[in-house]
Amino acid sequence: MSSTSAPAPSVRGAVRPRLSVIVPTFNEHDNIEPLVEKLQRALEGITFEIIVVDDNSPDGTAELAKSLAAERPNVRCIHRFGRRGLSSACIEGMASSAADFVAVIDADHQHDETILPLMLAEAEAGADIVVGSRYTGEGNSSAGFTKSRQAGSTLATRLSGILTGKTLSDPMSGFFLMPRSLFNTVVPSLSREGFKILLDIVVSADRLKDGELAIAEVPYSFRPRHAGESKMSPLIVAQFLGLIVSKISRGVLPTSFLLFSLVGATGVVVHMAALAFFLFVAEFNFANGQLAATVVAMTSNYILNNELTYADKRLTGRRFWTGLLSFYLVCSFGTVANVSVASVIYEAQLTNVFVAGIAGVVMSVVFNYAVTRMFTWRD
Repeated sequence: MSSTSAPAPSVRGAVRPRLSVIVPTFNEHDNIEPLVEKLQRALEGITFEIIVVDDNSPDGTAELAKSLAAERPNVRCIHRFGRRGLSSACIEGMASSAADFVAVIDADHQHDETILPLMLAEAEAGADIVVGSRYTGEGNSSAGFTKSRQAGSTLATRLSGILTGKTLSDPMSGFFLMPRSLFNTVVPSLSREGFKILLDIVVSADRLKDGELAIAEVPYSFRPRHAGESKMSPLIVAQFLGLIVSKISRGVLPTSFLLFSLVGATGVVVHMAALAFFLFVAEFNFANGQLAATVVAMTSNYILNNELTYADKRLTGRRFWTGLLSFYLVCSFGTVANVSVASVIYEAQLTNVFVAGIAGVVMSVVFNYAVTRMFTWRD
């Protein structure tokens, strides 16, 4: 079946789109309207819709998308509140589609929308996933990447290849197309955290299809961003590494666990610095010093986890303070074990003060992650 075949009418006489193009956005106001125009030209003759999924951008991206939707019947906007993250936005957009095929494209114009008809044709010919690739055929990324980001992309591609076991030139691409039926099958296995959803889909789908996943690649030239600022940050790098850990463990360790662990590592430093202050400056006894240092480290961990690990569920205003109280409460059980174990080790003179302090901290890390995820940053 060709990409220009007659669309199927619905019961109400409306035309069901053959393709849904998902555009996740955050602060992309100046990019949306020209992107819609480009997609209209590129997909002429194909019945399609554009679904903008916006994470309540302060720059008015959602309001602009809604005004475009009022003028164009094939544009709609999902305006999200209290939820953030590219992967979850893509999942929500694809889940809202009734089209036979779904595609994901960035709003910043770096992806070449003109290859979408070729990608659709590959999927209609039987490919399970079609990837817009910067690293195959005539594709290239030199215009869209700095040298440092190019090096990072190359390393991430190698790590992804080891994980997937697939000959895929651009597993880090955010530009892909797939049958909605396959998405419906793999969506229960997908992580809502992080930014590299294609890698997640490829690994999950390949496992469900017992290694028989058919992947096609269409080359394109990665372009400079049209407007706005890149969302790349150390947080995204950490979330990518967390996804690798999660997939290797088959979901036993969630993506957020790595971030929580990294925050916990900083908490050890904060804890030991505070312990030294309370013991040698404030002249507390060890038990009181360990307790006070634990409270300081807990506060530090809460703030960092709120900003990094659970950025998509960030607590603000009154919820920030109730969340802090909840964090203290649910971690209190771990704190009791922390202080008790460290004090026993120290008083038994089995080791020095700092090793005893670390032993107490380690006791509560896993417990704190599980319980705070359930109560403090609950879904």
